[in-house]
Amino acid sequence: MFKPLDGLAPKPKVELDVDGTTVTVAQDRTLAIALLEAGYHATRRNHRGEPCAPYCLMGVCFECLVQVDGVDNVQSCQVRVRAGMKVCLPQGPRAVKER
Repeated sequence: MFKPLDGLAPKPKVELDVDGTTVTVAQDRTLAIALLEAGYHATRRNHRGEPCAPYCLMGVCFECLVQVDGVDNVQSCQVRVRAGMKVCLPQGPRAVKER
């Protein structure tokens, strides 16, 4: 589905942890693009269990929300990958925190 353009110089790679699996991606990518290139076609599941994927890739739609390093609701299209990043792909509605 997504692949780098032919003829471009190869980019350095970094490793991420995505739901407990080590994934190697190009270091200059946004997290949303890196996940798509790595074969993750859905970044989360909504309250009905339906897959949601990055849509606008510019921070408008909020379809690409993930957990990064323990922080919930991070727009993966707005974050650059970095080595050692821990990513969790949400499954269903987020938990409501009691005050």
